[in-house]
Amino acid sequence: MIFTEEALVFQVAGEHLLGIVAKPDFPVDYGVLIVVGGPQYRAGSHRQFLLLSRRLATEGYPAMRFDYRGMGDSGGAMREFDAVCEDIEAAVNAFQLACPKVKRVVLWGLCDAASAALLYVQATRDLRIAGLILLNPWVRSVASLAQTHIKHYYGQRLLQKVFWIKLLSGKMQVMKSLQGFLNSLLQARGKPLPTDNVSRSFQDLMAEGLKQFPGGVLLILSGQDYTAREFVDYVGSNAAWKGLTEAVKVTRIEVEDADHTFSSRVLRLSVEDATIAWLVNLQSI
Repeated sequence: MIFTEEALVFQVAGEHLLGIVAKPDFPVDYGVLIVVGGPQYRAGSHRQFLLLSRRLATEGYPAMRFDYRGMGDSGGAMREFDAVCEDIEAAVNAFQLACPKVKRVVLWGLCDAASAALLYVQATRDLRIAGLILLNPWVRSVASLAQTHIKHYYGQRLLQKVFWIKLLSGKMQVMKSLQGFLNSLLQARGKPLPTDNVSRSFQDLMAEGLKQFPGGVLLILSGQDYTAREFVDYVGSNAAWKGLTEAVKVTRIEVEDADHTFSSRVLRLSVEDATIAWLVNLQSI
């Protein structure tokens, strides 16, 4: 399908933000807003977001990518992923103004952009959001990172032939490696996350967002990525997340050979294909 691209400028708290909309000639009434992970701008790693938006437009789905305040060509001070709800809301508004046929919006985000999307629906309960596409969501804490290192790095190292060759040949700095393992072990036994309403962790707020979100969710996880493994381990052991990623509304796809950003052409296309196939099913619900 033929499409055009249009730059637009919109405002948040007096700052000007830049977005790019890919508009099909004959659009469907679902649009995809690509939320950018940071620090990153609207093109994405290896032009991932640019290529995704164009692919979506060729399939009839209007798509918009934009720069948060403080990133790319947008004004203002740089913001963390847990402080961009205003930016996302303004982008949804601008998207619908640019594409009047778009009645419902799907948020698409990789890494902390996936986290930002969950935090947005938790904070706003925006009824215009019909779906979430979450890739390798970010749930990082000192303790969760340490646990991931212990389970996936140190555990695998013990099974590798090269590890034992280095160890027996004296080429490995044993004390340094042991210190790293002990540090991870101590961090993994870190303080529990706060549970009161005033100081709830962003991970718990993400869980609440997923729990109360009424729309469909596509969860895509990379098989060769520590962020994805950390997410899986975290949600599997945290009470706030119990059963959420197994809910009927969640479609889960694991791409075994994928790195964090799906950096090869084959991996990128697999994500695009999965996104479009899921959108087709979402429309039919």
